Amino acid sequence: MTEERRRALRHPLIASAEIIELLTDTHIQARTSDLSLVGCYFDMLNPLPLGTSVKLRITHEATTFTALGTVTHSEPNMGMGIGFTHVEPDQLKVLEQWLGIGSE
Repeated sequence: MTEERRRALRHPLIASAEIIELLTDTHIQARTSDLSLVGCYFDMLNPLPLGTSVKLRITHEATTFTALGTVTHSEPNMGMGIGFTHVEPDQLKVLEQWLGIGSE
C-alpha cells in the first residue's frame, strides 16, 4: 500500500485543456479529471515525461484558468499529474471559484 502524498484535497473536474510544453512549444489537447489548489491530473495516453515544464490553459463553464507547471507524475496509457509552479492572483481566484473555496 502506498502512502498518500497529496498536499491539497482533489476535486473532480472534467474540463478541456491545452498543455503547452515550453521547451518545444508543443501544444497538446487534453482533459482534466481532477483539480486542486496545487495541481491537476490529465487523462491521456501519451503523457509528457517527469519534470517537463508546461503552460496550462484549462477551460470550464466559459471561464479559462492559466498557470505554469511541472509534470510531477507520468504514467503511460493513463495520464499525468502537473503541479502548479506559478499562478497569477487573478487566476487563483478562478481556481478557488471552480473549487468552491473562494471568499464570498
